[in-house]
Amino acid sequence: MLTNRQLFSLHLGLPAVVYNPVEIVSAKGIYLYDDQGNTYVDLVSGVSVSNLGHLHPRVVNAIKDQLDRYMHVMVYGKFVQSPQVKLAARLAGLLPDKLQSVYFVNSGSEAIEGAIKLAKRVTGRTEMVSFKNAYHGGTAGTLSLLGSETLKNAFRPLLPDTRMLDFNQLDQLEQISERTACVIIEPIQAEAGIILPNPGYLAALRKKCDVTGAMLVFDEIQMGFGRTGRLFAFEHEGVVPDILCIAKAMGGGMPIGAFISSRDNMLSLTHHPELGHITTFGGHPVSCAASLAAIEVLIDERLIEQADEKGKLFADSLIRLRHVTAIRQAGLMLAVELESEAILDDIMKKFSENRIIVDRFLFNSKSFRIAPPLNIEKSEILKILEILIPIIDTTNI
Repeated sequence: MLTNRQLFSLHLGLPAVVYNPVEIVSAKGIYLYDDQGNTYVDLVSGVSVSNLGHLHPRVVNAIKDQLDRYMHVMVYGKFVQSPQVKLAARLAGLLPDKLQSVYFVNSGSEAIEGAIKLAKRVTGRTEMVSFKNAYHGGTAGTLSLLGSETLKNAFRPLLPDTRMLDFNQLDQLEQISERTACVIIEPIQAEAGIILPNPGYLAALRKKCDVTGAMLVFDEIQMGFGRTGRLFAFEHEGVVPDILCIAKAMGGGMPIGAFISSRDNMLSLTHHPELGHITTFGGHPVSCAASLAAIEVLIDERLIEQADEKGKLFADSLIRLRHVTAIRQAGLMLAVELESEAILDDIMKKFSENRIIVDRFLFNSKSFRIAPPLNIEKSEILKILEILIPIIDTTNI
């Protein structure tokens, strides 16, 4: 009989070659456990999915409770489903007045796809503006907006009529025009290595979109749900988008995403043509129940307010190390930049040997990310630093 590891190699489609995969048998809090009895420390949260750690009891109980009621019914608007409407109302209550209509999907890529269609439908325009070193997903549409030619050239032709700008370059905002349907941007660039907007940049972008009639779309898929020390990263600048895209941590570990806009905008998808956007599993009741529980945990346990202080514990300790050239921090999301890619390679290998799970960035070859669950304890951070510091400080590359 074949082992799980053999079946993994034979039958699982993967985005990259994996030579020695770890077989996870359970997870709890910030820890993962493999089939050999080893314990791993999760410092990436499944790329900002597990903001509440693994198996938070309130999320698990919400899932179990919904499983006893019903699972999939139909999501084309023919049935009122309590988990959907409660979650939509809760999100609307936490967001500005112009973001009151929630269209549920299954992932971040789907949220961006929905936002693209909505912007084109509302404006009647075709041009889409995005930014270099941005990541918005892996579908053909989102790939068209990806800020890396290397990752998308093999899949051309992609969507036409796209324009790419440099993040934080005010003078380039003049390229947004009356032809532009939407400008899609991460308020904080994630895969570029946690690049924060310059003061006033998002406000200038908002003003340019207002003048030209282009719709401003914020991709909060990776930075949303408390990661940056606010529920959503756009709150730091007080700039409100026309469409908000969310996913990842939204489901407390379950798959779910959404694009959110005004009621008037969203109604444009209901006619000419009807069913302007449809999805079979979007707003799955079990995922919605998990999402609502996850939001309440974030608020009740005051995890959002603690994110920046916990992030600074990492930043203040690591910035002093000799191979660290910079740390960019937004709440409990950090990019630790090193002197060279070779140093990063060596450190990543040693992290793996010590069963510390960190991750690289797609578009920053000298930095690694630290993004543990938001409910990590300060005592756990201090113990983790006792492992991280000597690894980084003693590498001799």
